[in-house]
Amino acid sequence: MKKCGSIPADVRQIVGSALAISVAVGVFAVSFGVVSVASGASVMQTCALSLFVFTGASQFSAVSVIGAGGSVASALGGSLLLAARNSVYGLSLAPTLQGSLGKRLLAAHFVIDETTALASAHDDLRLRRWAFWSCAICLYVFWNIGTLIGALVGNSIDPETYGLDAAFPVVFTAMIVPHLRTRNGRRAALFGAIASASLAPFLPIGLPILVATLGILFGVSPSKSGAEIK
Repeated sequence: MKKCGSIPADVRQIVGSALAISVAVGVFAVSFGVVSVASGASVMQTCALSLFVFTGASQFSAVSVIGAGGSVASALGGSLLLAARNSVYGLSLAPTLQGSLGKRLLAAHFVIDETTALASAHDDLRLRRWAFWSCAICLYVFWNIGTLIGALVGNSIDPETYGLDAAFPVVFTAMIVPHLRTRNGRRAALFGAIASASLAPFLPIGLPILVATLGILFGVSPSKSGAEIK
């Protein structure tokens, strides 16, 4: 294995990928800060959402409902529905995120789309853990910095004018590519595409995507997980 200094090359590549994803997501966090303040939340409330909730889709859902005049119960219900997919991600990451109860509870806060995608792109347990924690730390820092910037700027900028609304789709596209090189990745993508397209006309907004996330179960293999646990 080639090394640069004392850091293995494969680890450097993982950290570089985590930083690239985090910068893009941080840009998107600016738009969340703008939208949240425009919906009536204070800078402190906006930052608290990013610090303690830390899942973009649920945060956008909550501030959108409140901004439209919805109740707190409605905002909470929609956010919890969108966040439910993270429990499915947890099944896939369980063999990777072992350790004490405190460590696992901390890791649970960072089980989101990006950390799951980056970690599950690697077969080696050591690299999976590096991918998860490097992405988790970088994302958390950039997401909260972006949120603060957006909240302070307020509604003086339009996210669409500066292309901030395109940051998330770009990040997700980049995360999909490595998984399409594997059989289970292609199966999960095919399942997700069919589920979303077929259920969209019949289910409320958000539910087809939630069903599509069940495609990650293609990556939950007892034999694979057992091989990774050392």
